[in-house]
Formats: sequence, C-alpha cells, structure tokens
Amino acid sequence: MNAGHRDALLQGEFRNIPVDRPNVVRVFISSTFTDMTMERDALLDKAYPEVQAFCQKLGLVFEVVDMRWGVPDALTADHMSTELCLREIESCQRMSKGPTFIALVGNRYGYRPIPRVIEEKEFEELLSKYSSDSKASKLLLDWFWKDNNAIPPVYILQPITTHLPDYSDRCPEKQAAHEKAVQSWSELQQQIADLLRTAATQAEQEGQIQKEAKHKYFKSVTEFEIDQGLRDTREREVHFSIFIRDVPNIQDHYDQQQFHKFIDVTNDGSIDTEAQELLTSLKSQIITKYSKNLHVHQMQLSNGVLDEQSEAHGEYLNNLCQSFVEDIKQQILSRVKDCRDARDEMNWLFEELAHHTALCQTKCSIFCGRAQLLASICRSTERQNTCIHRPLVIHGPSGTGKTAIMSKLAEEVRKSLGKGTVVVTRLLGTSAQSSEIHSVLRSVCFQVCLAFKFKLPLAHVVNSYNELVRFFHSLLSTVSKKNKEALVLIFDSLDQLSSNDGAHRLHWLPKECPPKVHLIISTLPEECNILNVLQEAIPSQECYFKVEPLSCEHGQQVIDMLLTTVRRKLTEEQQELILDSFRQCGQPLMLKLSFDEAKRWSSYMPASELYVAKGTQEAVRFLYARLEKKHGKVLVSHALGYIACSRNGLSEAELKEILSLDDEVLGDIYQYWSPPNKDIICLPPLLWTRLRYDIGEYLVERQADGFPVLGLYHRQFVEVVHELYLTTKEKAKRHAVLADFFKGTWSLGKRKTITLPLLKETLIADRKVCAQPLKFGDDLVNLRKLSELPHQLLNAGRIDELKQEVLGNMEWIVCKIQATGIKSLLEDFYACTKQVDCPEVKLIQDALLLIWPTIDFMENGIDESVLYTEMLARLDFFKVSYPMIGELCLQCEKWCAACPNPIFTPLCGFFQPPGGPLRTTLTGFSKGVTVMELSPDGTVLMAGSRDGTMIVWNLQDIEVIHTLMGHSGEVRCIKVIHNKAHAVSGSFDHTLRLWNLLTGKEIYSIPEDHSNYDHFALLQVDEATDVIYSVSGAQIKAWHLKNGEPLFQISDGNLDYTTCTAVLGPNSSLLTVSFGGKLCVWDKTKGTLQNAHCLTGLSISTPTCIFPLRNQKKVAVGFDEGFVAMVSLDGSCVTAKVNLSVTFLIASEDEKCLVAGFGKYARVYKLDCSSVLKALKTDLKHGGSVQTAVFSKDGRLLITGSNDEIIQVWSLLDNVKLMDSMKGMGVPITSLSVSGSTLISASCSAYYLKIWSLVYDHQHKTITPFHNCTAITDLSQDGKLVCFPQTGDLEKLVIWNTEEGVALHTLDTSSEVFCLAVVQLKKLLICGLRSGSLLVFCMETWQRVGCQLQPGQGEAVQCIAVSRSEAQLAVAYSSSIAVYELHSAEAESVLGDILVMFHTPPRLALSSVAVRSDCSVLLGMNTGELHLYTAASSLPTILEPHDSRVTCLETSHNELYALSGCEGPIQRIWNLSEQKWDYEMFYKGLFFQGVVCAAFSQDDRLVYTGSRDRTIKVWDLQNGSLLTVQYVYAEVTRIVPTVESMLATTRLGYLMKERFTYPAAVHQGYNPLRNIKASCWVRARDGKGARRVYASGQNNISKETPKAEQIRALFQNTMSSRLCSLL
Repeated sequence: MNAGHRDALLQGEFRNIPVDRPNVVRVFISSTFTDMTMERDALLDKAYPEVQAFCQKLGLVFEVVDMRWGVPDALTADHMSTELCLREIESCQRMSKGPTFIALVGNRYGYRPIPRVIEEKEFEELLSKYSSDSKASKLLLDWFWKDNNAIPPVYILQPITTHLPDYSDRCPEKQAAHEKAVQSWSELQQQIADLLRTAATQAEQEGQIQKEAKHKYFKSVTEFEIDQGLRDTREREVHFSIFIRDVPNIQDHYDQQQFHKFIDVTNDGSIDTEAQELLTSLKSQIITKYSKNLHVHQMQLSNGVLDEQSEAHGEYLNNLCQSFVEDIKQQILSRVKDCRDARDEMNWLFEELAHHTALCQTKCSIFCGRAQLLASICRSTERQNTCIHRPLVIHGPSGTGKTAIMSKLAEEVRKSLGKGTVVVTRLLGTSAQSSEIHSVLRSVCFQVCLAFKFKLPLAHVVNSYNELVRFFHSLLSTVSKKNKEALVLIFDSLDQLSSNDGAHRLHWLPKECPPKVHLIISTLPEECNILNVLQEAIPSQECYFKVEPLSCEHGQQVIDMLLTTVRRKLTEEQQELILDSFRQCGQPLMLKLSFDEAKRWSSYMPASELYVAKGTQEAVRFLYARLEKKHGKVLVSHALGYIACSRNGLSEAELKEILSLDDEVLGDIYQYWSPPNKDIICLPPLLWTRLRYDIGEYLVERQADGFPVLGLYHRQFVEVVHELYLTTKEKAKRHAVLADFFKGTWSLGKRKTITLPLLKETLIADRKVCAQPLKFGDDLVNLRKLSELPHQLLNAGRIDELKQEVLGNMEWIVCKIQATGIKSLLEDFYACTKQVDCPEVKLIQDALLLIWPTIDFMENGIDESVLYTEMLARLDFFKVSYPMIGELCLQCEKWCAACPNPIFTPLCGFFQPPGGPLRTTLTGFSKGVTVMELSPDGTVLMAGSRDGTMIVWNLQDIEVIHTLMGHSGEVRCIKVIHNKAHAVSGSFDHTLRLWNLLTGKEIYSIPEDHSNYDHFALLQVDEATDVIYSVSGAQIKAWHLKNGEPLFQISDGNLDYTTCTAVLGPNSSLLTVSFGGKLCVWDKTKGTLQNAHCLTGLSISTPTCIFPLRNQKKVAVGFDEGFVAMVSLDGSCVTAKVNLSVTFLIASEDEKCLVAGFGKYARVYKLDCSSVLKALKTDLKHGGSVQTAVFSKDGRLLITGSNDEIIQVWSLLDNVKLMDSMKGMGVPITSLSVSGSTLISASCSAYYLKIWSLVYDHQHKTITPFHNCTAITDLSQDGKLVCFPQTGDLEKLVIWNTEEGVALHTLDTSSEVFCLAVVQLKKLLICGLRSGSLLVFCMETWQRVGCQLQPGQGEAVQCIAVSRSEAQLAVAYSSSIAVYELHSAEAESVLGDILVMFHTPPRLALSSVAVRSDCSVLLGMNTGELHLYTAASSLPTILEPHDSRVTCLETSHNELYALSGCEGPIQRIWNLSEQKWDYEMFYKGLFFQGVVCAAFSQDDRLVYTGSRDRTIKVWDLQNGSLLTVQYVYAEVTRIVPTVESMLATTRLGYLMKERFTYPAAVHQGYNPLRNIKASCWVRARDGKGARRVYASGQNNISKETPKAEQIRALFQNTMSSRLCSLL
C-alpha cells in the first residue's frame, strides 16, 4: 500500500485499494490421491507442527489445505471437488503471507475428471461427432443437461446420484447397492471420458476448438492444481515449492502388488501410457520453468516392494519433512521481512480503513434505487454546511438496507460537499476495531488528525475513554475552525456497538455539529433503545430519515443486477416466484437470500423443486435446512454453533481444528468409513471447504485480534442458529469444546480418546490442534486466547478453571492489560461476577478498578512492574482469607523476585484495599474541585474546578457525558435545570454561562462582576418563570433565562459585604440577611424592596451562611457568634446557639432536620411545625474543622466531611450513631454529594473526585489505618508502632499498633507537639513542644522518663534530630540549637548535659536539622539556606543554598554524607568532610515537587526519598542515578531503612513494608521514568565545576541506542553520563 493509497483511505475515497494480507500463512498441498498418503501423514505428524510453532512466534497463523486427506470417493458425487480445490488455491494466493502452494509429485499423473460444465457451443460441437451413434449421444445427453439460465447457456454434468441414487448411501443395509453403484459409475465415467476425449481430439484436428480446450478433457486434477498454483508467478515473488518423489526404475516392478499404487494403470491393470506421457510432459515443464523451486527426493524399493518399516524409508520421510520445513520457513521469513519493512506504527489504522472501504465498495457495487432518499440526505448536508446543525439519523427495521444506503452516502456526500471532503466511514460491528466505542473513536480521531494534518492524540488521551471523548469533540471544533475541507462522519448500525462505556447512551456522540462537520448515523428503531435516546437529544424531526421497504420495481432492478453479476438469468416463472415473495416482505436482505437461492436454479429444474421463503428468518431456516440435507445436520449445526458461540468469530484454521476436537462431528463423519490414520484423527478439510462454499457470502470475513475470522452475515442468521441448534445443553457443549481449544488442552501431541461406530473400538488419537500458549514470544501475545478463553470457560460453566487460568492468573492479567487494555480485562471480571457469586473474584476486580486511573496515565505502554506491585500491595490484606488471592499474591512475589530491573516488592498491604467503600477515582481536572451539583434525579453530576473546567458525569455508569470548556477562571456556582437538559455556571472570570447538556455546547455568556464571590456566591434558577438569580456578595442580579437579557439588579444600601442571600421557591420572595441581623424581603420579579426587619438578638452578629427552607417559606441563617436562626418572611425568628462561628447549614429534603457546622462539630436540629430548633443530645465530632455535610435522600443518614480528611457516616434514626468512617481522600474534604447509595467527595485541594459506596460488604474491612493529618510522624524499627499527634488535639500523642490497627496509647503532652523522633536502639520517643519543652517517653513502658525546658525564653521547639550513634540529640529553637547528650531509658537522666550550643541569626526561620556524632549540626532554613555548625567554631559554614524552604535533612549511617531536600525540584547529596555537594538531583513532577522525607539505606549505597508528588524514589549514591520511582497515592511522611529495605508511613495512614532489589545488570532499555510524567537530571561536581551525569527519558535520550556496556556503566560507574526526563 503506497502513499497515494493511504491518502485515499484517509480521505475516504473509493479506490481499488490493495488490501494487506492478513497474518496468515495458508498453504495448499497438492498431490495425487493414494500414492502420497504416507508423505501427507508424515508432514501432518512432523512438519506441520514445527512450522506452526515457527509461525506463532512471528504472530502468524499457519493453515494447511490438504483436500485429499481423509476423503472417500462418495463425497465427490457432485463433481465439485476440482472446482473447490482451485478456489482454495486462489484463496491461499489471496490470503497467505508466505508460501501459497506446495505440490507433491510422484509417478502418478492422477485422476482425470470429466469437466463439470461445458459451454453450449463446445458441447454441441463434441456431440455432433456422434450424430450417427445414437447410443453415444444418448449417454452424453443423459449425463449432460443444458442450462439456459446460464449466460451463455452451458451443459452441466449431473450429480452421480441423479441416475445412481445408491452411490452416496453408505448405510450398512445398502452396502451391496452402494458397491454396485460405485462400479457402475466407474464404468460409465470411463465411457463418458473416452467419448469426450475422442470427440475433443477430432474437433481440435478440425480446427473447431483450441489445443488447450482439448487438453482439459485429458488433464488431471493435479495438473489443474499445479497450473493454478503456479499461475502469474514471477521470479522475484516465488511463493510455491514442488517436491518430486523419484522411485528409480519403477516400471521394472510391473509385476509387484504395490505397483498400481505408485503409477497410473488402466481398469485392466496395465500401465496407462497416455497418463504417463502427460505426467512426463508436466514434469518437463516444471523442471524447465521452476528448477529453483524444485526439491527431488528418492524413495527406494526393496526388491520391488516398499518396506514402510525400513530405516531407509524412515530416512526418506524425515528428509522430506526437514526439506519441507526449511523451505517453507525460508519463504515465510522472506515474505514477513518484506511486509514488516513496509509496515509502520499506523498500519493498524490503514488495515481498518481498508476493511471499511472494501465493504462499502461491495455494498455500492450492487446498489440501486433509493435515489430520493439519498438526494434528501445530501441536500441536508449541503444546506447545513455553513451553520451549526444536528446529526442526521437513518433508521429502519433490520434487513431494509440501511448499511447499503450508508455505504452509498459515503460516495455521494463528496459529490454534494466538494471533492476535498474527508469522509470517515465506520460500518460498526464488522471488525474488532469497530465493535467497541473506545476503539472506534480511537481510529476515527487518528484518521481525522492524519487527514487534516493535525497532531495525533497523546498516549494517555488514547488510553482513557473519557479523555478520548473530550479529544474527539474538540477535534471536530478544530476541523470546523480550519474552515476548509468539510468532514463527514458516517457511523452505520449504532446498535452493533458493544454496550461497554455506555455506548448506547450516546454521550460520546455530539448532538450538535459545527460548520463544515457532519454526522450521519443509522440504527434499528427499537434495538438498545438507541432511537429513543436520539429523539430525546435531537428532537428536530427534519434530522430523521426512515428507510422504507423497497418497491417491487426496485426489487426487480436489484434482482436483474445481481443476476448480471453472476451471468445468470431466470425463467419467467422463476422470476415471478421471486418477486411474489418480495412483495410480501420488501426487505433487501430477503431479496438477497432469495437471489442466492435462485441463482442455483437451472432452467431444467422442475417447478415442484422451486421454493422461496415468505420472510427473512424463514429464508435463513430454509438455507440451513438445505445445508443440513447436503452436508449432514451434525456438521452444519456444530460448525454454525461454534461461530455463533465465539466471542468475535473464528478463523478457518481454528474452526477446522475445533471441529476436529468435536467427537460428535468426527463420529458422524467416520460412521461409514475409517480415518486414514488411527493415530491422527482430524476433520477432512474437503468437508469444511464444501460446506463453506455452499454457505457462500453468508459467512463473512472480518478482522479480530489481528487475524481474519469468520462470522455470520447478519444478526438474523445468528438468531436462527441459536433457535435451531443452541439449546442450553448444546450451547454448553459448544462452549466446552471452544474452551478446550483455546486453553490448549489437546495440543502439543496430547491424545484424546474417541469411539468410532464403524471400528467399534476406542482410539486414542492426536487431533493435531495448535498450541495455545499465553505468549508466542517475549513481545508477542496470543490475542485470540486472551479474547476467547474467558468467554468460553464462563459459558461452559467451568468456573474453577476460569479462576485458575484467567482471573486468578497474574501473568494473564498483566498480559491482557498490556495487550488490550484494562477495560477489556475488566469485562471478563464483570461477566463472571454477574453470573457467579464469588467474593475473591470481586475483590480482584475491585482492585483492578482502583488501579485503573493509574494505568490510564501511563505513557509508552503499560509498566508490568506497577501492576505486580500494586496488586500485591492492595490484595495482601486478603491473602490468608482467600486461597485464590493468596496464590495471586504469591505469583506477584515470585515475579518481583525475578525482575531484572530495580524494583520494590511489597511485604504487606499498604494501598487502599478493594472491598471497602472506595470504588474509584474520577479525574479530568488540573486543579482543585470547587463545586458539585447533582441533577434532581441524582443521575447526573456536574463539577467545576479552579482551572475553569466543568465535567458532567452519568453516575449510573460513572461515565463522562461532557467536558465543558469556556470559563477561564475558577468555577464557583453550578445549577442543573430543565430535567438535566441545561445548566448555568458562574465563575471568577466574571461570566455567567448557560450550557446545553444534551449537546455539551455553550448557549450564551453573560458578563457580570463576580469580585465578591469570595464572600458569598449563589446561583439559582426559577424554572417556572425562567429567571436566573446571580449573587456575588452584595450584588444581586436577575436575568432572563431564554436570552440572557437583564431583568433587574439590587445593589442599594440595604446590602453590604456581609450580605447572605436566599431565593425561596416559586411565587415566593428573595431574602437577604446582612450585618446586625438586617433582613430584607425583595420582589423576585422586579427586584424592589418589599419589607425590611431587624432580627431580634442579632444586632452585632454577622451572617456567615444561609439555607432556604422552601417548603416552610423560611430561611436558616448562621452567624459568626454561633447563632443559628430560623427566619420567617415577616421578620420573626427562632434562634439557637453553638460555641463557634457557623460555617455551613444544610437541611434534609423533607426539611425535618437541619445541620449546622461549627469548628470540629456538626449539630443536628429536629424541625417541627413550631419551627423550634431542637438539638440532638450529641454533637457530631471530627478531628478537624467540619467543612461540608449532606443528607441521604430519605434523611436517615448524614454524611460529614472535614479538614481531618475523613468522611463520617451517621445514622439519624432514634439516637445519632456513627456508622462508618471513610479514609482515603488524602486532602481536606470540602464538598459532598449523594446519589442513592453512591457518595461523591471532592476537595478544593485535589484535582480528583472519589466515588464511595454507602452499602458495601463490611466483612472485607481490613486493618484500620492510622489517621494523621500532619507530617509529624515516626515509627519503630520493626514497624509495629507509629507515633503521631492526635488529629484535632495536637497536645496528645497517639501510639498506634499497626498489626492490630488500634491506638495502643494516647499520651498527654500538655502542649502542642511540633516535632518528634524515635530513638530506635534506646527505645525512646522524644517530643518537641510549642512550649519549648522536650518530653521523653520510654517505648517499653510508655512512661515519661525525661522533661527538659528550653534553655532561654521558652521558645518553641522547631525541630529535633538524633545522631546515628544515638548519643547526641540536636534541638532547634527559634534562635539557637542545643546538642544534648542522650542516655538510655534506664539512666538517671535521659537527657544529659548540653554538649554544644549554637546561636542562629534572628532573621532566619529554622525548618530542618541533622546532627552528627561529633556534635556538628546541619541546619536548613525556610529561605533555603544551609548552615553547617561545628564544635570548633561558633560561626557556621554557609553551604550552597536551595531556592526554597529546606524540608528535609538526613545523614548517612557513616555520617560522611547528608541529603538536603527542599520544596523545589532540587535535592543534593553533600560530602560533609569537604562541605560541598557531590550530586545535585533535579526532579519535577507534573503537579507537585519537593522532598518531604528521606533515608539512607543501611549500607549507605542508596537514598530513599518521599516526595510531595506522592512517590518514593531510590537514588544510587555510587553515581547519583535515579533507580526507580514508585507512585504510592499519598505523601510519604517518614522513611526508616531496614535490613531488607525500608519502612514508610503515608498520609493515608498505611505502613509500607517493602524490599528493594537492585540487580547488578540492568536491562539496557530500562528507564525509571518511562511511565511517569516528570523531568529529572543529575549533576556531579567535577573539580571546580559541575557536569550532568545522568541521561534517561524521552526528551533527552540520544537518537543512537547505547551499547549494553554503556548502559551498565550508567548504573555502575561513579561519573556516568545520563539525563532523565519524562513528558
């Protein structure tokens, strides 16, 4: 396929595009029938399996077509064998990516068939030679009947059973009659052949026919095949081989019994000299023309007898097999190399485009009629080309020809819109790439980008369905803005899309098209409710075009056209029969079925044998019945059943092997004759070829998993297969055999028993099916197995195997994610959990859901190490409880242990486990989420962000409906209205915007001042009056919803910066409350003041929040002094008092409960008709300030969110009860929403939302994580204890038992804890307090064993550090640093004397400290400065500063080095003796940067750093290089090195135990940042200067690939040269 072809495909032009050959090596084996049996068996047993394995490693399917194997003569009664063989050779030449034809030529010329069809003129010329021989004429006319329906007319040789009905009857009771019929045909055949050959010879001599025409009467099947196989070959394209078997002096052994087997003989047993002469001529041509492709092997006879057991004969067969294998491998490699040289990374796209183009061309080639419909659609596209418009919808019942119309439109729209129009056509469901909406959009986006020369979407966009939908929508806008060529997208058969990703809800489909962009779609009227969804979203009837049945006139035209294409006609009676049937149905599909039946009709066929169905399904049933009659019900029903039961279709090679595994099929085939080899039993290929030929075009070829597969033509064909052949029992059988095949149960020579009726014995035979490994090579996966095996095991009811082989197989999980994406893998889990209640499968599924967002953001492919470590870190919690999960974890551990790259291996569970309330994470924003709004029915969620973006989700399936781009500033207000059809938003960009949520487009934008949004922001829409009320602080505006025109504005003296506003319901008023309790009631329609009141008892109070109680026509108002007031329109109010300023108010839907948030508490009030505020006895308490709350719809549950990062669920039935605490948000929670049992949480500090379930299986709860919202953390050396300040009360210290998940002790410190340190060997816990005191606790008794006041003015302890010897304690105050002598807990005084005291400049704020055993101290400042104090001098050494606050200082265990980290991207390794840094490491993440904590490994070879980007990194101190980066979902607050590796704590409250392994030899392609969006480089000091010494990553990698030695040097040499960067 050249560049011109590719451009044509991208443009959607219909040209004769050469289709790339599929990944199939399909070889036809030609040989004579009986004398090559041993060779064919040897090849089948030895050569084919080796070639098959070879092909699999190249990603190819190997298929041999041997039409002679296992076939009795009775199957040739219709004389079709020769034609079928030639068709198969053509198929091999068309498909094979490798050799296409192999001939085995011996000393037999072979069977010479009578031509089945002879043209009228030629036959009558031959017949005329017997004008005087009535007997000869009668014999010819008895067997050759004239068919006037052929154009031109022909004479057809009648099936043998026409005159010899017992010929094909192999029943035992008819054996004698059968044998007589066979003998009769043998004699008749010879007579007919002799007559035709004699006549042809005479006709050729008289010049009436050409020599070649004469030769076909003498020609053997073998020569026919060789002629076809070698046709049109050129020297540079050799795709065939000929193997000649030479038996020396064979004619000298004429008298031997075996002689006739190896040479042509006549009926009387003499040598057939005519055949031998023809064979000699054939061999001469082969040797002359094709000597390069010739392989000659000698087979020796022993005294004229072939000894099959002799060593010489075995050597001959082995040599033949070896020569065959070597030759075919060489040809395959040559072809594959040529193909791969021509391939590029876009080949998948062009294969897809070529597929749809070819299908469209096929449909258009026989298209007629529908001119008016086509013209109407084309006029619509032309009329709408310059304006915003809606998509066009084509709909009609199944079989009405919608696909043909859509294909024709792809041709016609270019004529109406212009030659440069780009037409993107997808006939959905006809290929694997067009069956899932994700893959459809992927290919469409790539095609459009390449056609218009736009940049292609990035990998993370392509990986994420939601991101891809956003890209698709923006891409259409970009095309429109280009304002040049038009773009037409044609999506046929939306109902053929899989329901995955909510495809049938059509959120992905733009409901409006910009100028120059057109969408034309088609669907069935009732399937999947698609048409109803479209009619709701696109109400304009002018967008809909219904496909009506074809008229009888058009039906006549179609029939005539179809008949012309096959050079046939019908008699008047036959034609009327077809049209009469069509009048009753009128569907093109019915017409097609009728035509395919009628083209078989000859002119001499009796009217009694003519039949045309009255409906489509009846026609399909009749087709299947005809196939059963000819080929047997078992073969037909099972073959069609396997295709229908497959997930994506089956290749021919697969289907033949599957049928070979089916004992019922083989038993039916071999009921009257024995297989040729009892050790090898397969389906005779001829049987399948005959069946496929008779099925014809109703068995269609499409692409799946990179290979051509067979599927049924139309859904109605599948439905009839299920109706006729797939009862529940039979369906299970089909799935079971399919499961065995794709599992590889009977491959690699494993024998399967079978009992054949004729033999009356059980055989144990090799079925010769291909192996089914998960991978054929390191980078080549078995996509067919990945796709089909889960589906087959599940539907076969083999759940244990499904769990073991697939769902519980980590290699499978990783392989499928890498090959087809996590979504495809999850579909297997969904299918299983839908049918089977299995908690461990559900846990694994939920673990994958939690990992999904991380996988979506991976660039450059899926990093399998992330999958293994994530699964282990999430599922380790359950490995004891569930054997399947235990085995999965063991697989992960083994893989990590064998990993050739640097890697962390989790030793416990420390990521958010599955099975809990957290379901998934929603992303799409780049900054914090500021507002969430649910639609009234709770099905649609709309959220706005600080980045100005808004996203609309469907909560039923957690799918993105729209991403709304328009605001340039933080979104503060959202209101969803009109039954989810529209929304209004307000932003700090000083605009209000109205959005159409059906189309995702902005309707209008209103500029208005939002400067006071910081104080108060409100957006309310009165749908009854179509008015928008917009409030920004003291400014209130009303706008007409329909057109955005201003209605009124209120900004008089009654309003000030303290004003809070509420809009009551329809026919009510607008209320404002300002400082001093001033209540104003305003007319909602005019904005005029109606009443003003001063609320009693609130004269010095400032309102902080307001909530309308519309049912009661009141408002609840919160004030800064803690008052909660229920205010009526007349100014009366009832108040209650809380201890602190009220931060928010919220009421239940029935307004029976009101909640007020204040400080760390929320108070629940019960509201009754008297409006008395009755508080419940117990306030709801959090560890931090309560920021938000939400009621469940029924008011029974209250969910609160706080700065302590915890969500609490409270039951309000009877007494308030805490039901659940949900941890995992990782940031303060500022917004909550509830839809049914789904909870959504958001934060102004996080760019994501979390989805939680309020109803989940609590038995899966794991060990409770600790809760610490500060970075003040330390832990014991064994990791059993974690120490941290209590959330909400920093004057208490929590000692947490990580093994049991409980607080072991809570220690009172009487002052806020500022810092703490665990002294590991001495088992001490030291706390630095705000008061300036130091507290020391013994970690064995938890008794206070020391207390030291600050030597001075009571300055707070800023930070503390312990030397590596644990003999020194450095304490940093605001202006000084004291180094204490530190003793054990048993000593009289744990804190000894001050060994040294350093005074720091007053202008510097200390932020971090490290101390060495020589009492030298390294200080880090908020300004980024670094000072090194030593005992020898009172003045510090000023080290090179950081450019931001120093956050971390850590010394090595030998105290020769130190690491300094800051809030910026720079961290340094210091040589403390030289007082200079050795390495400077730059690392900048996508969202965050800076180091939080660090630790040196115990051998000081590595440095572990925990960063604000929520990763742990490992650096090599030998060369400064980055070894690995592990994303851990939360900031790491403390790292402690261990013998195995390290322990760490995270902000989510988990203790991480991991082993880090660092192999001596690292894979040359290893890049620690290959899947992380970050940039990194390392510099090393070199004399007086510095140079970069670390190179890796996309942007900075040299174009030349480093040698392996250079790669190893990067990790092993001290001053290696690398630069690390990742986009």
